[in-house]
Amino acid sequence: MPRLKPIEPAMAARVLIVEDEESILLSLEFLLGKEGHAVSAARDGAEALRLLEAQPPDLVLLDVMLPLIDGFELCRRIRAMPALAATRIMLVTARGREAEVARGLALGADAYLTKPFSTRELMEKVRGLLAAPRPPSR
Repeated sequence: MPRLKPIEPAMAARVLIVEDEESILLSLEFLLGKEGHAVSAARDGAEALRLLEAQPPDLVLLDVMLPLIDGFELCRRIRAMPALAATRIMLVTARGREAEVARGLALGADAYLTKPFSTRELMEKVRGLLAAPRPPSR
């Protein structure tokens, strides 16, 4: 009788968190680390760009209100980089007006989550984004 190949657990994703508020950053790092993801963090848009170029992540959790380069501009720049075409972007921000959500999605964000958020909702969105098929280019 042939042996069945064991089911392997889902591969851990590389996640970049771009957040300047320390308490939120620590919470996100804990939640994603608990799921087994490799997490890196940037506290401003310029630092995020350096990390993105050094090692493209599978997912970016991106605040909008950031020092140096705001999240909307960073989202636009990520989408302009062919090497990051498959990277998923979730904007996680206190700016939740309809026009801001529309702007973020128009700039290329795959999801938009308004603070304060439930950890369950955040993790459901993260899992959904990481499980979705990735386009070869945008």
